[in-house]
Amino acid sequence: MQNRRWLGLVFISIAVSLIIVDSTIVNVAIPAIVDDLGITSTQVQWVQEAYTLVFASLLLVFGSLADRFGRRRIMLLGVVIFVVSSIAAAFAPTGDLLILARLVQGVGGAMILPTTLSLINATFRGRERGIAFAVWGSTIGGMAAVGPLLGGWLTTAFSWRWAFGINIPLGILIVIGVLLTVAESRDENTRSIDIIGGALSFITFGALVFGLIEGRTLGWWATDGDFVIGSWTWPWALSPVPIAFLIAILGAIGFITWGIHRERTGRVSLLSFSLFRIGTFRNGNIAAMLVSLGEFGIILSLPLWLQFVLGFDALQTGLILLALAGGSFVASGAAAAASSRIPAVWVVRVGLAAEIIGVVWVGLVIAPDATWGWLIPALFVYGFGVGLATAQLTGVILVDVPVERSGQGSGTQSTARQIGSALGIAILGTVLFTSTAGILTSSLADQGVPSDQSDKIVTAVVQSAGGAIAQLEQSPATAAAADAAKAAFSDGTRYAAFTAAGFLAVGLMATLALPSRRAGSDDTEEAPKTAAG
Repeated sequence: MQNRRWLGLVFISIAVSLIIVDSTIVNVAIPAIVDDLGITSTQVQWVQEAYTLVFASLLLVFGSLADRFGRRRIMLLGVVIFVVSSIAAAFAPTGDLLILARLVQGVGGAMILPTTLSLINATFRGRERGIAFAVWGSTIGGMAAVGPLLGGWLTTAFSWRWAFGINIPLGILIVIGVLLTVAESRDENTRSIDIIGGALSFITFGALVFGLIEGRTLGWWATDGDFVIGSWTWPWALSPVPIAFLIAILGAIGFITWGIHRERTGRVSLLSFSLFRIGTFRNGNIAAMLVSLGEFGIILSLPLWLQFVLGFDALQTGLILLALAGGSFVASGAAAAASSRIPAVWVVRVGLAAEIIGVVWVGLVIAPDATWGWLIPALFVYGFGVGLATAQLTGVILVDVPVERSGQGSGTQSTARQIGSALGIAILGTVLFTSTAGILTSSLADQGVPSDQSDKIVTAVVQSAGGAIAQLEQSPATAAAADAAKAAFSDGTRYAAFTAAGFLAVGLMATLALPSRRAGSDDTEEAPKTAAG
């Protein structure tokens, strides 16, 4: 029975790998998708954000549903949905249909992630729980870097469509393994589902991310571009972006007010606000959101820069990003060895410091004529930090959460991470493309390029997410513009890296509010005792 629990952890970790590998594979495959489907830079962001947005919006919903209907059941259903939508993505003939498939993938991912955490929280106790969380977190760190290598090989040797097809055998393995080794777990006291809270959560996150991504295209205040839904076109001078931000603010207020009202009337709310009375849970979630904001945004821009500016193919890009995996795997061993002697929060802080150093190093290396050799140690340091911080921060957040509320607890911390990830992709993507456009416009003006021709070049480079640079290089008449585009895209990528480092620094400061306790201390043991009554 003891061995069965740990074998079950293996399949739970593979389920996490399904989500992480898919996300990172897409990063490397994006340039090939741009070439094949002709998607714009806004669609590039939406290929990522469609998944992350739905993912973040529904984590709390499925965390609550899993507590009531069974965590294993919801996780397996999520795997099936994820695999089916992966098949749809693999056969998508247009960018819009690919984005739609990614939306459905987000539903499956939102069913998988919080249930893996709550299953671990319900299955393991004390020091074993810390080890299990370390395995879970190390899987995330490692797969975040192995994914690009796998995606690069599949994209280069076959097609970007195979990058989604890899989910099919993984999904089958997970379903069989979990059915054989993981026991069902649920909260028998859960009686109702907060449907209104779920709707308000989805509206809030959806409107916020929409505004952040589309502001660059539609205008931050006045309408600056066509916003078309089917045959209907936005008719007003005021851009839909500030309206989206207003909806997000009102949605957040409504979500909090409704949740507190439900708790006061003795009903279960989607987000258990009483959990935020637990200091480690409250402060840990704030830190997790800020850290994720800095961690994942740079992964959008780096593969684009490596392929469209330096000219690497997808496999070479994956090999370079493999350095990140090496750092993460080394860190997982170091974290496991240190967890019994050093407070987990100090491991998190060391990891965040390493991430900041690594990202700044990457930013300093980025240039149109950069060599890949200097990127390897920078990415290794960054990966080492990710490996240290991810697993231990999860343990710190959930250490005092009672088992019967583990679904809500894990859903909340996963949501905090995914909100940070979604905001990171939106904000850093905006930094990348906006700064690239501004710098390239200025450079072309210095070259004496007429404004109408300059506008066409800038639009082509930005809308193609850098893919048009190769076409500019092929003609002697636009070779100088191609050099300017490479320099501008490099500057944009560098600014995105430095912005990510800034968010990570804020996340590091946020961890100062977390208490320092060694794994296995008396406080760490209290959560399962409380849950047991």
